Amino acid sequence: MSAASSSSRRDILALAGACALAPALPAFAAREERPEDMSGDEVVRSGHRFFGSIARNLALAVQEAARRWGQPNAYVLGQEASGAFVGGLRYGEGVMFTRNAGKKRVYWQGPTLGFDAGADGDRTMMLVYNLPSAEAIYTRFGGVDGSAYLVGGLGLTELMAGDIVLAPIRSGVGARLGVSFGYLKFTREATWNPF
Repeated sequence: MSAASSSSRRDILALAGACALAPALPAFAAREERPEDMSGDEVVRSGHRFFGSIARNLALAVQEAARRWGQPNAYVLGQEASGAFVGGLRYGEGVMFTRNAGKKRVYWQGPTLGFDAGADGDRTMMLVYNLPSAEAIYTRFGGVDGSAYLVGGLGLTELMAGDIVLAPIRSGVGARLGVSFGYLKFTREATWNPF
């Protein structure tokens, strides 16, 4: 066997090895640091600035969430609109804040199905628990939502995706009554497709 063909064979094997490792390299390079936990006072102060005078009971909602799930390691501030008559849709947009992993623009949308009727527009604070990385927010969170208010109200619900818990606190204007099952899909870009 000539030295040239042996060198060419080594080059081919090296190229094949590099091609096999190529898909793993972006995943390795994209690893992110886990967001740090935030104190309840920090979340309440941010929520009061966001909700204003509407959210007098915000501290109670944050305390209840802390009792259930501990300290959040991220939160989302945004706005959303939804409507339902048995089946419904919800669309929203906002910014996710973390202590050490920066901010991310997020959009969410999703369908609902249940005993639910009405329409509302909400300012929303979503507390996020057990978020392993900032990119992990871009997934579907499923759960049950209950609403009962006329003109305005404040509500806390729970949605889950694996170990990640999302606790939306909504301060809304509208008329809504019911219980529904559904999910919220978080995306990097706005879309009308709720599925």
